[in-house]
Amino acid sequence: MRQVTVLGSSGAFPEPGRACSGFAVDWDGYRLVLDLGYATLPRMLRHWPDGALDAVVITHEHPDHCIDLHGLFRMRFYGQLGGPRLPLFCPPGVLDRLKGLEPDVDLHSVFDLHPLPGSYRVGPFDLTGLSLPHFVPNAGIRIQADGIVVAYSGDTGPTAALAELGRGADLFIVEATDYEGEGSRPTRNLMTSTEAGLWARRAGARRLMLTHFWPGNDRAAAVSAARVEFGGAVLAAEEGLTLMLGTPDS
Repeated sequence: MRQVTVLGSSGAFPEPGRACSGFAVDWDGYRLVLDLGYATLPRMLRHWPDGALDAVVITHEHPDHCIDLHGLFRMRFYGQLGGPRLPLFCPPGVLDRLKGLEPDVDLHSVFDLHPLPGSYRVGPFDLTGLSLPHFVPNAGIRIQADGIVVAYSGDTGPTAALAELGRGADLFIVEATDYEGEGSRPTRNLMTSTEAGLWARRAGARRLMLTHFWPGNDRAAAVSAARVEFGGAVLAAEEGLTLMLGTPDS
């Protein structure tokens, strides 16, 4: 089984019935999670009831992308799950941010930290973290195995690095936070869905999944706007949605 499941799709804070950024990757029994924003941990545990994970990847330190990593820490630290430390791939600021919530315990007792940006062999994957523009250090993530690529932007402004990040991806997960019309601002640390479509096209991705919707944004309109720029399949991330990887009809 090779698939990606959406744990959360909201930016900044979760809408009713939704969660913030998070994706569960299943690959022939290997379990990797991309981001753990608000309300994603319960959804992860619904997907993997035993709570067992092989690796965690966090794009940056904003809480809508990393706060439930703290819940995962407490589950493993106090829940006595046992086993080795959990590999955690993230910019250094992530654990610095969480230390304020747990000043009396060592987060490294649970997590084996590997800093991003950088390149690693992670289970079956070649994992690459590329620096992308945001308000804090942010690493876009590219994982590849058996010729299949999943790429994820985290949060980002428009940048040519997106074309490299998503190059030839089977699935390119791209944030689409801003309202259409906000693209004229001189400094950009987030994107519109039209821009997400443009960079997915330049990357030559096969499928585009829009995510990190600002609460209240019209998701159907976002998908329509992205399709103007991108000729492949365009989907809106929806909690619980599962996409198979590497299959022609997925």
